[in-house]
Amino acid sequence: MPVVFVLIWSTGFIVSRYGMPHAPPMKFLAIRYALSVACFLVWAPLAGARWPASRKEYLHLAVVGLLIQAGYLGGVWAAIKAGMGAGLSALLVGLQPVLTAIWVSGRGGRVAALQWVGLTLGLAGLALVVWQKLGYGEVNTLNLTYSAIALFSITAGTLYQKRFVRPGDVRTSILVQMLAAFAVTAPLALLETEAMRWSTDAGGVNIELVGAMAWSVLALTLGASPLYYLLVQRGAALTVSSVMYLVPPTTALMAWLLFSEPITLLIMAGIALTAFGVSLVLRHPG
Repeated sequence: MPVVFVLIWSTGFIVSRYGMPHAPPMKFLAIRYALSVACFLVWAPLAGARWPASRKEYLHLAVVGLLIQAGYLGGVWAAIKAGMGAGLSALLVGLQPVLTAIWVSGRGGRVAALQWVGLTLGLAGLALVVWQKLGYGEVNTLNLTYSAIALFSITAGTLYQKRFVRPGDVRTSILVQMLAAFAVTAPLALLETEAMRWSTDAGGVNIELVGAMAWSVLALTLGASPLYYLLVQRGAALTVSSVMYLVPPTTALMAWLLFSEPITLLIMAGIALTAFGVSLVLRHPG
């Protein structure tokens, strides 16, 4: 499951590169959340899914939706819209395991010595890649701020879910999260003046935008989001966050193949170092 999750989750950054030239981020995400809600409203009853049992469960799921769906996705898509490459965006958000380890340790949780070594190696690998990427002019104050919002949102959302959300049916749980994300994102979408460009200048269907939307709903929302929910429920917060270290190098490789985003020997070395660091963390779950 972690391998499948990493592959699908990494495509989220790639899809944003396809979609953002043709749409404002909040409008795109609001439509994505609305379509996702519609899909889950069909899927959940057909599957006989169990609904949250109390108002408190709905509230906790809504908070997770605000953080992981609205905050994280909103930050990532806005950063890419503001000029950041897909690979670099994934790399900066990839600092999540370090923040998670600091939080777990600060709250009295046990982080094994070898896990700290793995986290440090993973961070060093990311630093190598980011150092190279900085030279290509992808970073400015605006997109860096958006990336920071995404980073803190996914970290806080993961920790919150692990602490407060009881195991439940993944379909209804994600449905509640999507409703909360839509409630926050829709008003922001109304403030955007840019229109969604569903058709090309020649009058045909804009395949890139339609394809980005379809993949975002069917693969990312219906596939990756439930997988992430299950990973958090079944694993330790630090272990799950460490798997996220593999998303940046995977995204960097995809972005190189699809968009010719630069990838050098130093970037490859960083990817290898990151993967080794993750392997050390996963050998000793925290």
